[in-house]
Amino acid sequence: MPSKAEQRSGHDVSSASFSITAEAELMPFAVRLLVALPRPAFVALSGDLGAGKTTFVKAIAAAAGIDPAEVTSPTFGLVHEHAVHDGTLLHADLYRIVDAGDLHEIGWHDALARATWAFVEWPERIAAVLPRDRIDVSITIDSATARTLALVGRGPAHAAAIEHLSGHA
Repeated sequence: MPSKAEQRSGHDVSSASFSITAEAELMPFAVRLLVALPRPAFVALSGDLGAGKTTFVKAIAAAAGIDPAEVTSPTFGLVHEHAVHDGTLLHADLYRIVDAGDLHEIGWHDALARATWAFVEWPERIAAVLPRDRIDVSITIDSATARTLALVGRGPAHAAAIEHLSGHA
């Protein structure tokens, strides 16, 4: 189970860091996160190439009841939607987006409106239009198998999700 390294909170912002020492620890973390997320939820995933952003989304998908084999990096399709009985998971990889002006061409707004959970890789490409209420997840590579997940919940519902996830709800 991931261990909480630190946790700070305010009214509309809450942050926590979690250490994942092996990929097997990611699934229990994903289940806890999915339970804590508001509906709808927006999660912005940042990290170097190979940090595990898509692996993170695969774990979330499995926690939601989606076959993780169906979750692939949407680098070329940009946006993938996965429906489950109680919602829709949107997985976007915006690496090839120049800026927020390109979003209209990919049907972003319609896809986002349908999403129960939106997980977006390379959110810095659309920084100007990121929702105010969201969770920012920064993934840092610690070793070949270990990662640090730094989460910042912005807005009351997303901050509450971080509080819940870190055991302070």
